[in-house]
Amino acid sequence: MQNAKLDPIDRKILAELQSDGRMTNVELAKRVGISAPPCLRRVRTLEEAGFIKGYHAEVDARELGFEVQVFAMVGLASQAEADLVAFEERCKDWPLVRECHMLNGEIDFILKCVAPDLSSFQSFLTGELTSAPNVASVRTSLVIRVAKDTPGVPFDVIEDRLAQTA
Repeated sequence: MQNAKLDPIDRKILAELQSDGRMTNVELAKRVGISAPPCLRRVRTLEEAGFIKGYHAEVDARELGFEVQVFAMVGLASQAEADLVAFEERCKDWPLVRECHMLNGEIDFILKCVAPDLSSFQSFLTGELTSAPNVASVRTSLVIRVAKDTPGVPFDVIEDRLAQTA
């Protein structure tokens, strides 16, 4: 388990930053119960080790004019590694595709897409996605509403698991 390298203070730092990445180092240090200088050193170490991949603002897509959110289930004609990688690289170039996950099972990839309106998404779907090399099938589902959208990991589950093994 990768997080076994982390002590409880490191995990608390990660949990706090995941919850609010904009807090000051002084506030973070206070929340995790250490002074500011060692807290900053720990944060830098967690960044360098790859536990912290970045800091992002959560923006409201609808407020910015992206009214449509769609999940596209993509089946490829070939699942050879070179073909899988080629599709993943193509997805990185499509601005409407916000997430791309390779799956095990009936579909090869699921894409989370956003668009200003249905006609924009339809243009992307027919002009780019379905006509892309190696794409055999695409099924789409329009998001009606979002009940939960929580990024990151549940740190309480990690702590419970570690407590059981101790």
